[in-house]
Formats: sequence, structure tokens, C-alpha cells
Amino acid sequence: MRKRIGELHERLASDLLNYLARRVDPPEDAADLLSETFLVAWRRSDRIPDDAEQSRMWMFVTARGVLANHHRGRRRRLALADTLRERLATSQRRSSSEENQTIVILDVRAALELLPNNQSELVRLVHWDGFTLIEAAQIAGVTESTARGRYERAKNRLRVALSEAEDEQRGSRVLSDQTATTA
Repeated sequence: MRKRIGELHERLASDLLNYLARRVDPPEDAADLLSETFLVAWRRSDRIPDDAEQSRMWMFVTARGVLANHHRGRRRRLALADTLRERLATSQRRSSSEENQTIVILDVRAALELLPNNQSELVRLVHWDGFTLIEAAQIAGVTESTARGRYERAKNRLRVALSEAEDEQRGSRVLSDQTATTA
């Protein structure tokens, strides 16, 4: 068992680390998630397929599960922090007369966050991790036709979101240019 896990680690650790690093913030958390992934593999070593490609896919499915647990825990911690902040703000009764203006720049990562998780994950698997759509469907645990439909909807939504962001950025540049010339 130890030899098998060692071989998997040697062969897949770099790819798995990259997969995880692109999906967590901060990316440094990926090393911990990689360790958890291999811990799960060690515990379930009897379930790892013997075929090299199938074992690779099994490891990515396992990493996806570890990542999902990480995100669920993070959401719970953030919700708790928000609740505590709200209670603190209410108890202190502070009012602010200044309004903060925030300029939001919509990049690809932010556009992906606007997509449903099942669509954004397919886009990431295909474009960031280099899997085919069929392989991405296997990792995501859906049929090929479901993956194709989700992927197509994701591309359309990304196209709209990115074009809207580009239009907004163009509009703000025009306004700032007009302000600068009239000053």
C-alpha cells in the first residue's frame, strides 16, 4: 500500500497541487488540501483502480471531494464571522456618514464565480487543468451529455458577463477622460 501511494504521489502530486491551487484562496492552502487528498487515498487504497489513467481520474475525483469539504467549511466560518460582525455593529450602534465607493473589475475568475458551481467547475477542468470535456464529466460525476449542456451554458454566460464588464470599463474610461478634459 505504501509503495502504491508513493507512486501515485510521485506521478500526480504536481498536477493535483495545481488543480487545487487554482481553486482555493489563498492558493497556499492547496498544499494542505493535497495532503488531505493523499490521506483519503491512503485510507481508501483498496478502492484505487490499478489502471494508471483510471487511478489518475480517481485521485482527481477524491481531490474534488476534499476541495468541496474545504469550501463548505470556509462558507460556515465566513457565515459565523458575518454573524459576529453584525452583532458587534448592532451593539456599538456606529453610523457612518461616508459612503465607500468600490470599483469592481470583473476578470475571468470573478466571472467564473458568477456561474453555478457545476458549470464553473467544468470550465476550470477543461481550460485550467487540460482535461477533455469527457474526462471533466467523469471527474464531476455527470454524464457526457450533461457536461456538454452545462459547458455550453457556461460559455454563453461567461461571454455575456465578460462583454458587460468590458462595456462598463469602457464607459468608466470615457467618463474619466471627459472629466479630465473639462478640468
